[in-house]
Amino acid sequence: MRKIAIAALGVLLAGCMASVAWAQGDRGSATVTLRGKTVSVDYGRPSLKGRSTDDLLGQLPAGGFWRLGNNTSTTFKTDVNLKFGDVEVPAGEYSIWMQKVEDGGWKLVFNKQHGQWGTQHDKAQDFASVPMEGSKGADSVDLVTITLSKMGGGATLKVQWGTLVQSASFKAA
Repeated sequence: MRKIAIAALGVLLAGCMASVAWAQGDRGSATVTLRGKTVSVDYGRPSLKGRSTDDLLGQLPAGGFWRLGNNTSTTFKTDVNLKFGDVEVPAGEYSIWMQKVEDGGWKLVFNKQHGQWGTQHDKAQDFASVPMEGSKGADSVDLVTITLSKMGGGATLKVQWGTLVQSASFKAA
């Protein structure tokens, strides 16, 4: 009887864990080290499922925000103060968003809140934004992919989805 109870508990536990994983969906993460300190990003990875980023993000009006993933907001954490051009981002934990600008380009926006559901963007909590450099990818990427890679004396955050490629460079302050 005890073996049956343990087996049933194991099946129940496995089912609960699968439900949590399904609710979160596919998650991705990236890290880079600058001056011995960690910079990381954790994000949801929606799939295009045969659609194009023009179909999905093209409908967003100028000034609109993209949650930069899916499910729980995309979390950016840094253990060191960072400089994105003239903009300083203090060490801490934030949600990051992309905001569409008039010319069709994008800005990377840092928000003081993090951990909220990805569609719950409170613009009043935005404290910094930096322009992103855009290009068109040669190949289409089905799942949102965010990378952090060392470049020169700093690093680059790059977002890819479909043929959309946007990046922002930074360094330790």
